[in-house]
Amino acid sequence: MFSYRHAFHAGNHADVLKHAILVHVLDHFNRKDNPYWVIDTHAGAGIYDLEGKWSSARPSQNPTTDSLEAPKERRPEYLDGVMRLHTADHPPELITRYLEALEAFNAPDELRYYPGSPWLTMEAMRDRDRLRLFELHPSEVDVLAQNLSHHARGRSRQVVLEQADGFAGIKALLPPPTRRGMVLIDPSYENKNDYKYTLSAVQEGLKRFATGTFIVWYPLVQRREVQNLTRALERLDTVWVHAALQVKRPASDGFGLHGSGMFVVNPPWTLHDSLAQALPWLAKTLGQDQRAGFTLTRSARS
Repeated sequence: MFSYRHAFHAGNHADVLKHAILVHVLDHFNRKDNPYWVIDTHAGAGIYDLEGKWSSARPSQNPTTDSLEAPKERRPEYLDGVMRLHTADHPPELITRYLEALEAFNAPDELRYYPGSPWLTMEAMRDRDRLRLFELHPSEVDVLAQNLSHHARGRSRQVVLEQADGFAGIKALLPPPTRRGMVLIDPSYENKNDYKYTLSAVQEGLKRFATGTFIVWYPLVQRREVQNLTRALERLDTVWVHAALQVKRPASDGFGLHGSGMFVVNPPWTLHDSLAQALPWLAKTLGQDQRAGFTLTRSARS
């Protein structure tokens, strides 16, 4: 269960969709003075060096890498992801704001370090906001802990990291004391049980925290579990927005990622319209063949 390393995929098309939406949600939460919590169930290593041997996970100062053998050389996924955005014309507002968030971690006109959700959140949060991170992978959590030690907020009481199962960990944290917050759920889905764990986490989370924002990322792969998850989420009796971005045709052998989706429960009221502008542009910019496209739906209560 521990073969998955997000550094392989840092900055790819799935990260673009996931993190552009996350930045938008964080900006929305910051519009009000009331503090909030962010709970990240699968935090990864936090920040990634796109020029490293794994697209190595490390901070912009005093970088840390693990000692595991590097994977066989292959085309870095960020070249067909975030790097395409830098050469594309007229990005929509959602993408422009996402690219601004990335610039905070890089030298001008350079993209070497790719911030994962913990780093994007720490950059956005205010002094009274809190971040709770879960990561179960033993190597990944060690790198994350070292990376956090080089960030002022990562060393503060605002951020708590646990080496634990995030699906189980969120139960004790909901509702947060502030009664404002979001839960980001983005497992690797390498374990097929992650699909049912994700659904249960949202269903049970809403019972504890009905007004909370729940952000679910999932892969577009040829598994029936994907359709089962999305159909069940769309049956939730709440307000939601569901976006999916396909960048290429599914592989003939049934393997591989051909896109990804984001399901946001209790989204910002601005999210749907922002995605309606951004998704056609993303499909054109990140598309790898004629099957590239997108879907965007929302609940009847929206």
